[in-house]
Amino acid sequence: MHLPHQRGPLHDLPDTPQAYDAVLADVTEQALARLTPEGSLEHPGAHDDIGDTSLGITSLLALAWQRGKDPRLPEAVRRSLAFHLRERVHTGDNPGYPNLRTANSGLPYARYVLEAGAHPIGDWPSTVWALLQAVNVLDAADGLLDDEQRTELRQLAHGYWRWLTEATFFNPQEAGNQAIGCVVGGLMLARHLPEEQGKPVRERALSLYADKIRAHRVRDRGALLPPEHGGAYDNNYGPISLSFLAQAHRVSGAEVFAEDGDTLARYLDARLTGGGYDCGGPRYSEQHSGFESVLGLRYFGARIGADLGRYRGDTRWGRHAVQRDGRIDGHFAFMLVWQIQDPTRWHRTPSPHPARHQLRSGTVSVAFDSRLTPSLIEAAGTYYLPAAVRRQHGFGPVTDGFLLCRPMGEVRVRDVRADGLAAKLVTKPVVGRDHVLRHVRSLYVTDGTRLWVTVAVERLDGAPYLLSGLPYAADDGDRVRRTAEGEVTAAGALRLTHPAAPGDDHFDARAELTQEQAAFTLAADPRGYGNPDEGWSHLVSSTALEADPAPGAPDGLHVFAVRYGPGEAFAPVFDQGPDGGLTVRTEAFTAVVGPPAGDGRAEPSLTLHG
Repeated sequence: MHLPHQRGPLHDLPDTPQAYDAVLADVTEQALARLTPEGSLEHPGAHDDIGDTSLGITSLLALAWQRGKDPRLPEAVRRSLAFHLRERVHTGDNPGYPNLRTANSGLPYARYVLEAGAHPIGDWPSTVWALLQAVNVLDAADGLLDDEQRTELRQLAHGYWRWLTEATFFNPQEAGNQAIGCVVGGLMLARHLPEEQGKPVRERALSLYADKIRAHRVRDRGALLPPEHGGAYDNNYGPISLSFLAQAHRVSGAEVFAEDGDTLARYLDARLTGGGYDCGGPRYSEQHSGFESVLGLRYFGARIGADLGRYRGDTRWGRHAVQRDGRIDGHFAFMLVWQIQDPTRWHRTPSPHPARHQLRSGTVSVAFDSRLTPSLIEAAGTYYLPAAVRRQHGFGPVTDGFLLCRPMGEVRVRDVRADGLAAKLVTKPVVGRDHVLRHVRSLYVTDGTRLWVTVAVERLDGAPYLLSGLPYAADDGDRVRRTAEGEVTAAGALRLTHPAAPGDDHFDARAELTQEQAAFTLAADPRGYGNPDEGWSHLVSSTALEADPAPGAPDGLHVFAVRYGPGEAFAPVFDQGPDGGLTVRTEAFTAVVGPPAGDGRAEPSLTLHG
């Protein structure tokens, strides 16, 4: 089976002006055929996320008219705008809405579901989206709207802003993308208001960003990130936040948005595999966004010099939102407007700079979590997740069921590139159940097609092995398919084990259940509201590669050696110097890993040559 949302890299979609004109031409024909006598442009099958959808298509038609002056469009824009102003503006409180600060304010808002009292929790983001669609129409109003409609729309947009920032609690779902989107709406709205109204709106937008979003950033892998549904990063919403930061910078010029966008972009670049696959998040784990991410990935990819467009989005939403029949839905249309308006083009080459939480070369990549344990390994087109044993997750030595990968002290890293090879040495102190402190030295070396992992640790009791990953997915053309195997070789005996115990908390990669589905099954709350990262953390055991110690290790050490990807016979040789340094010789390289104590500054040392 293929993963449902991990599809093609987003930079594979043409982004020339001609390509976008073709997209708008298709939108125009669909919209003109759909326009009802009342002026609605909503998809007839739409139910939720509906409060902004007709207005979103109106904004696309306004942009299409600006670019092509199709004589059919002015009347369609005016009729559809009149429909929104007449039928989709609500001023009475929605029964059951829990996040009001002021009851019966009379301020306008957009509903997530049109029926009163039906799922009102979504009204806050729906009103953000409606505000953004409205300001896009205002941006294109010259020559399209008469003074009366223009004034009414401007007043409506201002009312939306006041409802979001006065009548309700700000960002009630603790969703960074929604909150930054609201800030963008205020910044764009301020340009359409008289100075005495616009200035306080702009100032309020900037203060909300500083005090309600930036001050509450969450740290992950060394980066401070806008919080997303209670976590630091989400594969669906994180890149959408990046798009909102791009638009905030484009509109305001405020450097804070560029700085925070650069930080988020570098974080994303480090956690993302070379092939564009990733998983994990506090709201969705593998449900990737599509066109909503393009602006941010493209804008900040160019700023930081990284190929962020490799991100595998859901290309069914590659241009705009669609319903199940493939026809356009106006939800989130503002993102298509902005990416058409932005002249930035894709940066298509990888960043040449080493990143603390990533090793990447050619078709091989290793992403590391905050503990500098691999969170995702990519080699030979296969993706490996951290395996689980006795509720412990990661890559590392296991002795008596205890996984040695959680640091008890400072983790140190050394990056080296030489002779076409890229390497990362990670040294961390760990404590076992016996309370003995040990130093785990993990060496990762790649030639761009294969990955060698060598792990050395003071000799362990019992029958230790190296937990070497859960083979989970593999590239299959422009899709990603599930797998339960990979091309892996070890110097010692290698086993691929599967959970023997039944139950949701034992993940067997041979089953069709996806990582995201399993994570939501284990989460405390329902799918879409629970935290899949937290749910996945409850996993007891999983399919796992287990590598026994390599033969010929120096006295006092256990050394494990694994190669991911194709190659000849694998028989590495190890030598230990009098200072405790370890020399590793394989068929492709020789590496000298310094002693656990490090150099004169206690930093790890590594030399490498092919």
